[in-house]
Amino acid sequence: MKPLTEQEIRAAFVNCTKGEAKRLSVPRDLGERPWDDLDYLGWRDPQSPGRAYLVTEVDGRARALVLRRPARIAGQARRSMCSICLTAHDGGVALMVAPKAGRAGQEGNSVGAYLCDDLACSLYVRGRKETAAGARLHETLTVEEKVARTAANLAAFVAQVTA
Repeated sequence: MKPLTEQEIRAAFVNCTKGEAKRLSVPRDLGERPWDDLDYLGWRDPQSPGRAYLVTEVDGRARALVLRRPARIAGQARRSMCSICLTAHDGGVALMVAPKAGRAGQEGNSVGAYLCDDLACSLYVRGRKETAAGARLHETLTVEEKVARTAANLAAFVAQVTA
């Protein structure tokens, strides 16, 4: 993924108003992010634990989504799999819900996907970040094939939000 500026990120949001995009918190460490290893930039809102954001490139253009994460329920630390990178976690996957873009979103329609709770799919796929022992399933795919699969799953999720 190519490095993005704060202004590019704010302009890329497709499922919130321009005013909301202007007010949301963008990471301050954009210059320190491992952009070459990212399929998307994802972060949690430090002021609102139930909100998260995701920015990716689709057809050469930056697309950003506002996500909601339901509150955790104590005792629900069971093993789940991320629907984007297919990494299994013990309690580290959360249902992230994105309001649909445009009129459908204004009417309350949304799309959900199970994502790595820390939004670090790109790093798990590339082996830069590890899950608990035994959580990563053995695959015969190359890293490049896993990256391509992750990008395709992510593009499909963004397409559902923007449809």
